[in-house]
Amino acid sequence: MSVLLEFAMFPTDRGESVSQEVSKVIEMIRESGASYQLTPMGTIIETDTLEQTLALVQQAYQVLEKEGCQRVYSSLKLDIRPGKDNRLAGKVASIQDKIGDVNS
Repeated sequence: MSVLLEFAMFPTDRGESVSQEVSKVIEMIRESGASYQLTPMGTIIETDTLEQTLALVQQAYQVLEKEGCQRVYSSLKLDIRPGKDNRLAGKVASIQDKIGDVNS
């Protein structure tokens, strides 16, 4: 199974720039060992199970909570597909096979 999660999570009570807090969330994701891709507007993660994905979302919130964030905004999109893996890279490769290199 492959679970792709595209999500953003950040505090809304820390002013205009929240890169300090978001960097701690990304560090946690990196240390989790999950495949991920950071984008300017969020992060895409691939795990083997929905439980693993949701656990990372919970851990991301706990990171911000530990930082003293009092209000957190998050948006999530999931793509769950049994019988597949490595879709984080594979979906991009599929497009590149059809049209050549793309920005990634």
